[in-house]
Amino acid sequence: MADEVRVAILGATGAVGTEIIQLLETRQFPVSELRLLASSRSVGKTLSFKQEQIPIQPLEADAFDGIDIVLASAGGSISQTWLPQAVAAGAVAIDNSSAFRMDPTVPLVVPEINPEQVYQHRGIIANPNCTTILLGVCVWPLHQVQPIKRLIVSTYQSASGAGAQAMAELKVQARAILNGETPPTQAFPYPLAFNLFPHNSPLNAAGYCQEETKMVNETRKIFNEPGFSLSATCVRVPVLRAHSEAVNLEFASPFAVDKAREILSVAPGVKLVEDWEANYFPMPIDATGQDDVLVGRIRQDISHPNGLELWLCGDQIRKGAALNAVQIAELLV
Repeated sequence: MADEVRVAILGATGAVGTEIIQLLETRQFPVSELRLLASSRSVGKTLSFKQEQIPIQPLEADAFDGIDIVLASAGGSISQTWLPQAVAAGAVAIDNSSAFRMDPTVPLVVPEINPEQVYQHRGIIANPNCTTILLGVCVWPLHQVQPIKRLIVSTYQSASGAGAQAMAELKVQARAILNGETPPTQAFPYPLAFNLFPHNSPLNAAGYCQEETKMVNETRKIFNEPGFSLSATCVRVPVLRAHSEAVNLEFASPFAVDKAREILSVAPGVKLVEDWEANYFPMPIDATGQDDVLVGRIRQDISHPNGLELWLCGDQIRKGAALNAVQIAELLV
């Protein structure tokens, strides 16, 4: 691919799209042309990139003409409709939706885990689900040293996972409740402020929601282990931005806590945050705006001699979506 890259962002005005624009600038991605694409509602608006105001353009038949890379974050149905057209026009598409993740012909990539998969693409590369990315970055380094036999994860997912509208709704709900009013619910089926509930994605016959099955299936694909043993419970919590996860790992034999801590302290994309005396460990407020996934509270599982437990927090919009996509684009160039 050329040194100077013509980039289109599909869904440029959303929470992830605007983060991608910022990352392309701060990481000095070699952009020669930036084309911002969004729905007709946004046409006429502009967004800032390198001190320029770039106009929002509509999605039309020629939207991808001359484009090298498309960074898409506009939802599954939009991706299914438009990304094949982008590929036909000669672009490589990096998709943040779930539309192509489990397609066996489409690489599902976390650069810290399986960067070689980027070069196996047939025009589309999928970005994994946010919770899957954050989990994988932290447990893959341990899995490489001593294979994980079984993994159980509980997630504590912020409003940002449902987009900018959900983040705004959480603020409105909090104000309403504090004023003694009924909180409005549009982005979520129930009030999220001062509340929490199991993830509201559709349930399957086994009682697992879509978000939980994404974590299971996507982790297996990224690790290239179809039988990887994983169970997930996903919960929405009243946090504005950055997801948290409680992770229980079972190995075939004991895994020393000090060894795990040493491995994660130098793992790419991971930052060890532990102050045992102060009882200070990763928090969403610290992870917000950070590229690294914060991990800590690494301890022996007292219920199993071969078990480890750890706690992680990561910015869902950043490493959980926009940054991972930009890192994939960096591998391409």
